[in-house]
Amino acid sequence: MIRTALPADVPVIHAMIRELADYEKALHEVVSTEEQLHGALFGPAPALFGLIAEDDTTGEPVGFALWFLNYSTWRGTHGIHLEDLYVRPTSRGGGHGKALLLELARIAVERGYSRVEWSVLDWNTPSINFYKSLGAVPMDEWTVFRLTGDALTAAGTR
Repeated sequence: MIRTALPADVPVIHAMIRELADYEKALHEVVSTEEQLHGALFGPAPALFGLIAEDDTTGEPVGFALWFLNYSTWRGTHGIHLEDLYVRPTSRGGGHGKALLLELARIAVERGYSRVEWSVLDWNTPSINFYKSLGAVPMDEWTVFRLTGDALTAAGTR
């Protein structure tokens, strides 16, 4: 079952964010707090949205998707940027990841958005194969850039 994230889900979502970062060999980079996550999802002007995948038997959260809106100037419509998709290892293979992605696609179609897009680490072959099985295509001609840390501070104070 897929449902919209609730404020009570913040601790488990944050725990799974840390699990995802550990899987991606980057746990040391997680500095976010539950309070920050709560504010982004449920503050006065939420800019982040969440879905929860629940175990069919226990109803316990076993995965999540966090997303926000982007905009295509070429298409003239919003789209969904999937920031994180994660299913706990003990629940993988049960269709939860697919259900989360299909729910995002349903939301996009229902709201007239033109795309759902995300990034995946180039070494994450299981995820890449899974995404391709759904019809997703890699955007090989695009390179992601990031301005952060000292470089962001320097650019922002010029």
